[in-house]
Formats: sequence, C-alpha cells, structure tokens
Amino acid sequence: MSVSVEYLYTKKQSSMDSLEKQLICPICLEMFTKPVVILPCQHNLCRKCASDIFQASNPYLPTRGGTTVASGGRFRCPSCRHEVVLDRHGVYGLQRNLLVENIIDMYKQESSSGGTKPSPERKSEQPLCEEHEDERINIYCVTCAKPTCSLCKVFGSHKDCQVAPLNSVYQTQKSELSDSIAMLVGNNDRMQGIISQLEEMCKTIEENGRRQKSQACEKFDNLYSILEERKAEMTLKINAEQEEKLDYIHSLQRKYGDHLEMMSKIVETGIQTMDEPEMALFLQNSKPLLQKITEASDISHLEKVERGYENMDHFTASFQREGSAIRNVDFLKDEEDEDEDDEEEEGAEEGGAESETAGAGQAGASQAGAAVGGGAQPKQKTAPHAPVGAPQGAPTTTPTATPLATPTTAPAATPSSPGQLPETPAQAPSDSASGAAGHSSSSQNPDDKDT
Repeated sequence: MSVSVEYLYTKKQSSMDSLEKQLICPICLEMFTKPVVILPCQHNLCRKCASDIFQASNPYLPTRGGTTVASGGRFRCPSCRHEVVLDRHGVYGLQRNLLVENIIDMYKQESSSGGTKPSPERKSEQPLCEEHEDERINIYCVTCAKPTCSLCKVFGSHKDCQVAPLNSVYQTQKSELSDSIAMLVGNNDRMQGIISQLEEMCKTIEENGRRQKSQACEKFDNLYSILEERKAEMTLKINAEQEEKLDYIHSLQRKYGDHLEMMSKIVETGIQTMDEPEMALFLQNSKPLLQKITEASDISHLEKVERGYENMDHFTASFQREGSAIRNVDFLKDEEDEDEDDEEEEGAEEGGAESETAGAGQAGASQAGAAVGGGAQPKQKTAPHAPVGAPQGAPTTTPTATPLATPTTAPAATPSSPGQLPETPAQAPSDSASGAAGHSSSSQNPDDKDT
C-alpha cells in the first residue's frame, strides 16, 4: 500500500515539475509574472520582459519610468525568432493570456497546499556548504564573488571578506542577467538586420556585375564591328587592284597573241615564197615580205610589264603596334579620366559661347560703322605699315577700290662717250617732263597725292 502511495506521489510530482517548466519565461528564466502577454506566434512572455526586450531592440526610442512611451516598433520572439510588429499602443497593445495566468494561480495554490510534501529531489536542490556539512549557503562573499554559509564568515576562510545578503545579490545579478539577455537578443536582431543587408548587397553586386558585363560585351562588339568595317574596306581595295592588274595583263596577252599570230602568218608566207621556182615571181614577192618581216621583228611598240608588277605586298596588314596598344590599354575609367572629360566638355561649351559673342561683336561693329558712314563712302582698310620714303603725317589708309600705282622713274641721262650716239631730241623733253612732273608731285600736299 505504501509503495503505491509513493508511486502516485512521485508521478504527481513529475507532472508538477513538467508543468513548472512550461510556465518559465524565456527571458527572466522564472515563472511568468502577471500580466502575461501572448505574442502572435503563440509564445508567452512577462509584460515586463517584453518591454525590456523591446527597449533593447529599439534603443533610440524615448523611455519614461522604465517603459517605452513611443508607439509602434518591432522586436523578435526569443523562442522562435518571429518578428513581432507592435501597434500604436506598444507592448501594452499585446493581448493578455488569461489561461496561463489562471494556470499559474492554480499551480501556486497546489504547491502551497499541504497535500504535497517536498520530494527528495527538490530537497537535494538546496546547495550546502562544502566546508561545513549540513550547513545551507545563505550569504554571498562579495570579495571572493562566491556564495557561502554563515559559519565560513565567522570561523572559516571568509571571515575577513565582505559579505552581503544572498537575496539582495540574487536580485541584483538576476536583473543584470535579464538585462544582458535582453541586450543579447537585441544584438541578435541587429545582427539579423546586418545579415539581411549583406544578402541585399550580394544581390546588388550580382545585378551590377551582370549589367557591367553586358555593357562590356556591347563595347567590345562595337570594336569588333569597326574592325569588320576596316576589313571589308581593305578587301574591296585588294579586289579592285587585283581586277585592274588582271585586266591589264589580259590585254597584254591579247596584244602579244595577235602579234604572234601575225608573225606566224608571215613565216608561213615566207616558206611558201622560198618554195617559189620562178625567180621573177620570187623577186617580186620577196621585197614586200622582207619589209613585213622587218616590221614584225620590231616589238618595241608593245608594252612591257614592269618588274614586280604582280607584287601586292603593300596591302600587308601589320597590327603589332595596335595589338601592343590594346594589350596595354586600361579599360577601367578612373576619376581623373572623368574629370578630364568634364573639363573638355566645359571647354567646348565656353569656346562655343566665346565664338558666338565674338560674332555678335563683329556684327555690331559693322552695323555701327555703316551707321556712322551713312553707307555712301567707300570702305577703308588700314595698311599694316607706311610705305618706305613716305612723308611724315601721310595717311596710312588706302581705298580698296583704287590701289596706288607704283610711279615709274625714267632712267637718268648719262653723258655721251666718244663711241656713243648722242640722245635724240625726242628723249630729252620726255626726261625733262618727267622731272618736272616728279618735282610738281613732290611739292603737292600728301593728301592730294593719295587722291
């Protein structure tokens, strides 16, 4: 009978232990404290623990009195890592699990009733002092950071150490552990966010790589197309010169063939003439035949092919320099190249603006000149230098319509020598007239000379 009672008691105690494990909060590792909130993933938390983990996941939200005052936010369930999104009420917007609260009340009532006696296993859970047998550990040595018993403080190894009540140290370290767990959970959330960012970065890198490869292939295809165009142009030039040379050689073949046929006929006629028995008839035909042979033997009128005419090595394509340049070229465009391109574009724009401004200035100047001159006077242009020997103050502008003619000076008269004829009377007046004209022209006003 006693065996069956002990068996039933052991079975009941095992059930109570299993129930107690289900009522443990995953944050504070203690039995749930009212109020108990239920998450969308159906896991339960103490409201205080839920608030702590929410603050750790959102450290920049303002708090007041240990509770979050900001509305909204999110955190992850510590049991299944499911993301919990809060509404404007924050943690207080989570529903209470009244069923779990009632089970906790029933468990506490059942544990406090006399119907259950402590099991040997639960009694053995109370730690005892290693130095003093059967003495429970009831104080905490702050100096050694170790729980101990009262006898160790009075007589033992901790008599010179600073001690504190076990309950106060328990509450302090439990609070620190809870905060550390909440902080670790928050760090896990941030780590998960970093992992998500890295995954997105990997996708972005793959997409950028595909785009750059596509652009590189397009640029190389453009380069290939340029080479193909040059190849086609060079092939056309080679074919054209080949046809030209072949046509020329074929024409020479026809000319030499015609000349050979003519010479063969002359030879045949000569052989027939040699066989002529009549001397008179032979002499009659031999003279013109000899003339034809002489003419046929002269081939100087036939064109001769120049040496090396068949050579076409000038079309040889050499890409050693271009190949070396392509191997040494850097296809990656750096920031300096971009800056140079921007400067070139800006310079081109400034040059275009200056040319437009200069053109507008010239047009304005021409219109102003036309307005001043009234449009009736001929256009004047400034000579770069005054002519040599011109008098001081002579104008340097000449009308474009009537350029000045260079005056011709008659040669000076020389005294006649004994062997020379004297000058004719007709020349003397011309010389004197030219001298008088020169004197009168030199005495005139320079302005009259220009006109």
